[in-house]
Amino acid sequence: MTATYASRPEDSRGRLFPESYSTFRSPFQRDRDRIIHASAFRRLKHKTQVFIEHEGDYFRTRLTHSIEVAQVARTIAGVLGLNSDLTEAVALAHDLGHPPFGHTGEEALSALMAPYGGFDHNAQAIRIVTSLERHYAEFDGLNLTWETLEGIAKHNGPVEGKVPYALAEYVARHDLELSTHASAEAQVAALADDIAYNNHDLHDGLRAELFSTDELAELPLLDQCFARVDELYPGLNYYRRRHEALRRFFGLLVEDVIAEAQAALAEVAPRSADDVRRAGRPVVRFSPDVWQKLKVIREFLFHRMYRAPDVVQMRAKVTQVVEELFPLFMERTDLLPKQWRKDVEEAQGETELARIVLDYIAGMTDRFAIQSHERLVGGDLAKEI
Repeated sequence: MTATYASRPEDSRGRLFPESYSTFRSPFQRDRDRIIHASAFRRLKHKTQVFIEHEGDYFRTRLTHSIEVAQVARTIAGVLGLNSDLTEAVALAHDLGHPPFGHTGEEALSALMAPYGGFDHNAQAIRIVTSLERHYAEFDGLNLTWETLEGIAKHNGPVEGKVPYALAEYVARHDLELSTHASAEAQVAALADDIAYNNHDLHDGLRAELFSTDELAELPLLDQCFARVDELYPGLNYYRRRHEALRRFFGLLVEDVIAEAQAALAEVAPRSADDVRRAGRPVVRFSPDVWQKLKVIREFLFHRMYRAPDVVQMRAKVTQVVEELFPLFMERTDLLPKQWRKDVEEAQGETELARIVLDYIAGMTDRFAIQSHERLVGGDLAKEI
């Protein structure tokens, strides 16, 4: 049953470039389909979360992560009576703006772009779906609905302070009302992201042997999950035991978000999607107790996984890849692919040129960035990665 506060496709604020209504897909379904067929979405299969793409076939990539987020998001949206298609579209698009090498690549590009307006992966996602995907005859980008664009831009909350240039450039043409919260559907996508990465980073860290199952069993929330598994299945095989415990951890987070959202929505009592935006607070979130315990888990992961010696060593190497490619392309624009050179010819000033180079590098996959560095810069760095 659809809730009164759900986003309704028939009430969509439309697209920047008007299009005829599909006879067999709602506007939000159409958005989801365009995202799935986008070049940037396909490239996610060779972009990393924490580990470099070629380090192991079982580690999550941005693509598998996005699929997991979409699955969780649809589940929560269905329980809350929200529009599952819009929720899924935002979930599938939320990582499109990430550059190669995960957050390490983002930090490197942020530093390089500091003189030119900075870099933000959410803003870059907007740039991709509104400009850089150039396949359609009548417009640049995917021409997504206002609601999907709003969700991509604001799923983590209102955009306050200085607006990243890539986002500011678009909202000057198409106001996404950055000062308000996003729809409940976009908020669900944001929490599904948190649930997915909290769960799979534990999986990946175990597989990389950065910490042990026994260490996880002592962490808050996880302790009760392991205890329940041991009660139900005494003497269970090592791998099955940890999988069963992490299953329960995953379910615990989903159930907490659903219960907290139901309570918040009952309290706010929104009668429309716009009431959710104007509520002045998120209506989809973790309970305070679970949120505090998740902070302990995230702190554990930060020290034992994100800052593990092997990971830090690799971070330094891939940072060097980005730091050496950027000035090279700034100096030698002839090294850019032919289809990018037209933009270079039209660029006015160093800042516009830097943003073109940023768009090109940010769109690279891990392995293409490494291959490009080996081909254009040389040296033994690629062999060490």
